[in-house]
Amino acid sequence: MLNGFLRLTDQAAYIWWSRAGFGDDYVLCFFVVSSFLLGSCLGSFLNVCIWRMPLNQSIVTAPSHCPKCDTPIRWFDNIPILSFLLLHGRCRYCKATISKRYIFVEGLTGILFALLLVKIGVVQQPPLTLLAYYTMTMLCISTIWIDFEHRLIPDVTTYPAMIFGLAISAAFPSIWGVDNHLTSFGMALISGVISGGVLSLFAIIGQSIVRKEVLGWGDVKYMAAVGILLGIPGAVFTLLFGSFSGSIYGICGALYSGKKLAKVAIPLGPFLAFGSFIWMFAGEKILRWYLGFFSA
Repeated sequence: MLNGFLRLTDQAAYIWWSRAGFGDDYVLCFFVVSSFLLGSCLGSFLNVCIWRMPLNQSIVTAPSHCPKCDTPIRWFDNIPILSFLLLHGRCRYCKATISKRYIFVEGLTGILFALLLVKIGVVQQPPLTLLAYYTMTMLCISTIWIDFEHRLIPDVTTYPAMIFGLAISAAFPSIWGVDNHLTSFGMALISGVISGGVLSLFAIIGQSIVRKEVLGWGDVKYMAAVGILLGIPGAVFTLLFGSFSGSIYGICGALYSGKKLAKVAIPLGPFLAFGSFIWMFAGEKILRWYLGFFSA
């Protein structure tokens, strides 16, 4: 049970890697490439979310279109990465320049999906942990861009991540290192409540002391999603890393601009997201080092 809350599911007897034939170079290459293609397709969807969500535009009903001439984008011009390269980063119709963010997000998401597949196999985690990590990756990428540009983390990104995290925890208890579906669901729910609850108390108390908002509620909901998808240790690390790196960013920004630190606007979301990425790739190692340090 304790290992479940700690999410120490690495080094376990999960031999799915060899059973799935990943020991063969061709099989491994196929799945890595497939993960990259899946990630790049979802990265294309993230580009739509990053552009439309802050403007309160639908990401479902409105078809993809050029933001300059409003011409609908045909399917063959909407292929992740490839279409951008073939069109030389321009709209086929009005020749307006397309932001390089599109190809960057698609490529980055694909690379992260492929690397996470390999990481989970190397450290012998349950294969379905990929569902939680892929969901977290999508939330992180959308958070980085939206919060940095608009200073907000939309509910339409955090709430679906929470719901999906609870659903996969209930369906696949191996993610939490347990066998019981209800226990796994309870662990995810408790982790989310604790992670979001502690930060919400900090936001409320901080606001009552300084008489202004010290923490956005989007950050609180993001941390609740981290608790559900990565567990309490992942949430703690994400918060500590995000707070520390965000503070360094704020201090450097204040020194560069000559403003007082209190007047420097710091979007916390991107720094929290970077902390989540670090945890997904090295969390088990960090936690085992931490526990070994104190046990020694």
